[in-house]
Amino acid sequence: MANYLASLAAGTRFQVAGMPELAGVLLRASDASATVRLDGEAITTWAPTTLVEPIIDSCHERTTPMPTKTTKQPTKRKAKPATKPTAKRKKKAPTNAAKVANDKPKKLSALDAAAQVLAAAQEPMNAKQLIEAMAAKRLWTSPGGKTPHATLYSAILREIAAKGKEARFKKTDRGHFVANG
Repeated sequence: MANYLASLAAGTRFQVAGMPELAGVLLRASDASATVRLDGEAITTWAPTTLVEPIIDSCHERTTPMPTKTTKQPTKRKAKPATKPTAKRKKKAPTNAAKVANDKPKKLSALDAAAQVLAAAQEPMNAKQLIEAMAAKRLWTSPGGKTPHATLYSAILREIAAKGKEARFKKTDRGHFVANG
C-alpha cells in the first residue's frame, strides 16, 4: 500500500514504491519538503508527495520507529589544584632584521600628511586639494583607491568629532579645512 512521505510519522522506515532497494527513515515532513536518511547514505530532502511503502514490522504489525536521540548532560569538571606560579620569561633581544625594520622612517598616514600640508598652507583647502598637495610633496599617495578624497574627508570629520578643540583640523567652510593651532 503506497503512501505519500508527508502522511507518514517521523521515524517510520520506508521503501520507495516500486524500488525496494531504495529504503530509508523519515526524519521530518512538512507541506514543502520531507527530510529522509537513506540506508547507507547521508540525509537528503525529498518532495513530500513522493510515493513510498512503509516497512511493517511483522511481529507488531506497525512501523518501526527510528531510535530517538538522547543528549548527555555535560559533566562537571573537577577543579585543578593550584600550582606554584612560574617565573616570567624574559623578552628576547630584537634580531638584526627587527632592528633594520625599526630603523626605517615610518610611513605617514593620510591624516598625518594632511595635517602637515594644512600647517604649511596659507588658506583653507578641500579634501581633493589636500590629496593633490600630499602627492605633489610626496608625503602620501593613494594605494589605488577610487575616492581617496572622500576617505580623507570622513577621517578629518571623525577626528574633529572625536577630539573637538584638540583636533589637528578646523572646518572653516563647507568641505574646507585649516590647521588648528
